Amino acid sequence: MNEEINAQDIRLSETDLTDFHVEMGKPLPDGAAVASRDSVIAAVKEVQDPELMLSIYDLGLVYRIDISEKGDVCVDMTLTSPTCPIAGEMPGMVAASVAKLEGVGRIKVQLVWDPPWTLDKVSEDLKIALGI
Repeated sequence: MNEEINAQDIRLSETDLTDFHVEMGKPLPDGAAVASRDSVIAAVKEVQDPELMLSIYDLGLVYRIDISEKGDVCVDMTLTSPTCPIAGEMPGMVAASVAKLEGVGRIKVQLVWDPPWTLDKVSEDLKIALGI
């Protein structure tokens, strides 16, 4: 498991009210095993939209997850609305969840707004559960 995360390990960039990204973590040592895509997705699924109390992954808010050969993870995500009051906190929540995994080096989570989120991005299982 990664060592304990300290505030100084997290770098948050806020260039305007709708541009947020978080970078954290340290490079893995050479030859270290890299976390699987499934484990990274499972970690992201643990993060819930605080108003809907549903997984941000199942809501279709995660647009991209890339894992490098060295264990660095990049995530592009969005929110249901650019005016979300916790917009600046969500990338950090995702990064912290992924950072708990073995085999993860540097993590970058970027909040993006293009394409805009719509209900059609919700997973099929969640659409059935919600009756949409």
